[in-house]
Amino acid sequence: MQSSSSLAPVAPIIFLAIAIAAINWIDLARGKNRTSVAYPLSLLTTLVLTAWFGIDAAGGETHYAFANLVVIDPMANVLAAFCSLGMLLTLIYTRSYLAERDMFAGEFYMLALFTLGGQIVMITGNNFLTLYLGLELLSLSSYALVALRRDSRVTSESAIKYFVLGALASGFLLYGMSMMYGATGSLNLGEVFRVVESGRVNTTMLAFGVVFIVAGVAFKLGAAPFHMWIPDIYQGSPTAVTLLIAAGPKVAAFALIIRLLVEGLLPLATDWQVMLVILSIASLVIGNLTAIVQTNLKRMLAYSTISHMGFVLLGMLSGVVANKADGAVNAYSSSMFYSITYMLTTLGTFGLILVRTRKGFEAETLDDLKGMSRRHPWFAFLMLVMMFSMAGIPPTVGFYAKLSVLQAVVSAGMSWLAVLAVVFSLIGAFYYLRIVKLMYFDAPVGEEPLEASTGLRSVLSLNGLAVILLGLFPAGLMDLCFQAIRATLAS
Repeated sequence: MQSSSSLAPVAPIIFLAIAIAAINWIDLARGKNRTSVAYPLSLLTTLVLTAWFGIDAAGGETHYAFANLVVIDPMANVLAAFCSLGMLLTLIYTRSYLAERDMFAGEFYMLALFTLGGQIVMITGNNFLTLYLGLELLSLSSYALVALRRDSRVTSESAIKYFVLGALASGFLLYGMSMMYGATGSLNLGEVFRVVESGRVNTTMLAFGVVFIVAGVAFKLGAAPFHMWIPDIYQGSPTAVTLLIAAGPKVAAFALIIRLLVEGLLPLATDWQVMLVILSIASLVIGNLTAIVQTNLKRMLAYSTISHMGFVLLGMLSGVVANKADGAVNAYSSSMFYSITYMLTTLGTFGLILVRTRKGFEAETLDDLKGMSRRHPWFAFLMLVMMFSMAGIPPTVGFYAKLSVLQAVVSAGMSWLAVLAVVFSLIGAFYYLRIVKLMYFDAPVGEEPLEASTGLRSVLSLNGLAVILLGLFPAGLMDLCFQAIRATLAS
């Protein structure tokens, strides 16, 4: 652990900022021919970032930069590497979709990279203001992406809803942070931790601050009852934008929880864990029960997301028992593992939905997947793998992700909560298996073949293979998450 005046620890972030500026300048300079450059340059940028953060994660060091505003620790490197990988796959999966809808332009790629920048700033933030700036960079870019199709009334309506509700949640979070500053006199997470732990603090103001911060974080995570934006935004956005919102930002939201609630407010864990219990139960109940009655595919996946965020919160609420944090590393690493594997499964799911779409046709209803196995057996098998993982069926990684979280909950002495989570996971398995039934046992709606380039098929296949292999051999990724969380809590 060291504080550094060197820019070397934050070099990947600086590289991303320079890349965004360069792509924007080249895009504008090329005029009408700009679409041929923004896409490959964005791919190259995300590929470099994935490798760069991955190499840094292997070093296992912790660095502070910019007067402790930014922390580059193993958790930050691992999560930033996976967010960069998620953006890389998102760009690959969405290329054909964007080209067929006249959205294959530099604006999309510049905004997409801005969202990645926001995610990385959230992941590496060590100060309330840094975290808030990262969150706003992600949010504002996402609002613009949702509204990118200005000729569509549905997307415009979704963008307005997203903006209004997102601004409300940001206000909650910022107000909570201001209360924390008023109570502790600092915006630095480490200093806030020390002041709260000392007990020399205005407890009333601190309690209100925690409530507002948890509410703001719950909205960004998409946990019930702050979930109202997710179904409308998922359904109303272009599918390419839905994928961008559904994958990497959930990993960044997990990092935001760790930074705020664990690194800054762990002495108050007994207070905020009670709130997380309520949020997780509400997310499991509302997400799974409401998803059953959905006929719109993206809306169903939106409610599925809410239920999965309930599982992420289950791990987060299991870290401190009787004011002892002995099981914190296991609990938080299980949530980190769940967030990463959920992102990989979501990428594959929406990637396959994008393959099902074509010019003038959106694959938005469950019936659009009927008979998929007859037109393209391999894509149907990959979708089956993704649905099994979402449902937590072995040998996919979703099974081990759920199991690791449930083990943490049981170890924390909340077996009743683990039983409740299992019951609603079984209920949730219904709507995932319904998709499998539609693909394999129903007659196809149309006779159009599913077309995809060799490169896209290869990437989707690797995505599916990763979901299976991580389910069969989860120890490597789980140990990576464990070591990353342990290093973060020790710093």
